[in-house]
Amino acid sequence: MTRALAFENVSKTYALASGGSKYALRNVSFGVPAGRKVAIVGRSGSGKSTLLHLAAGIDGPSSGTVHVLERDLSALPEGERTQMRRDEIGLIFQFFHLLPLLSVSDNVRLPAMIAGDRGSAAKSRAEELLERVGLADRLDDAVQQLSGGEMQRVAICRALLRRPRLLLADEPTGNLDDENGQRVMDLLLALAADEGATLIYVTHSRDFASQADAVWEIHSGELHP
Repeated sequence: MTRALAFENVSKTYALASGGSKYALRNVSFGVPAGRKVAIVGRSGSGKSTLLHLAAGIDGPSSGTVHVLERDLSALPEGERTQMRRDEIGLIFQFFHLLPLLSVSDNVRLPAMIAGDRGSAAKSRAEELLERVGLADRLDDAVQQLSGGEMQRVAICRALLRRPRLLLADEPTGNLDDENGQRVMDLLLALAADEGATLIYVTHSRDFASQADAVWEIHSGELHP
C-alpha cells in the first residue's frame, strides 16, 4: 500500500543563541498509509508543528529522510518540491492566513492563481467546495466580513482546491470556540474522506483527536505512534 507520508529516523535540531543546539524532533520514524486520518497530540513546544513543517517540505530535517507519496523530499530539486507542495499537499493553519483584500472565492482560488491557472475549472471547483461547507452565498464577500469559523471553512476549501492527496492541519480549531471548532472538525474529516485524502492534524483536543483513525503522542520531540 502506498504511504502518503513516511519519516525515517528524522531529527531536527536548532542552534541556540547561547551556543549548542536543541532537538525539536529526535529519531522519528513512521509511515501513514494513503487514506488514513492521524491526529497528533502533545504540549506546546513538543515538536508537533515542526513535524508538519518537515512533512510539507517547508523545512528540511537535520538528519533522516521524509517521503511524501513515496518520494524523498530532500532528493527533489527546489522547483519540484515547490510544485509537490502546491499540487499534492494541502495546508491548513490555526490562523487561517487568508488575504483580506481578496474575496472569499478568490481566496479559495489562490493556489490556482499562483500556478497560473485562471480558467473556469478552478472557479467551478471553488464554488463547489464553498457550497459543500455552507458558504455558497458568500462567494463575493470580503473575508473580513466572515466569522472565525467561516474563515477556517474558507481555508479548508483553499487547501482542497487542487485535490491534494495529503492534507496537513496545524491546530485547525485552535482559534475557535467549542461549537465552531466541532463544526470545522466535522467538515474537515468529512471532506478529507470524500476527497480520498490522507489527513494528519495536530490538536490539543483529545475529543477531536479521538475522531481520527489513530492518535499519536509527541513529547519533547519524541513521537509515540
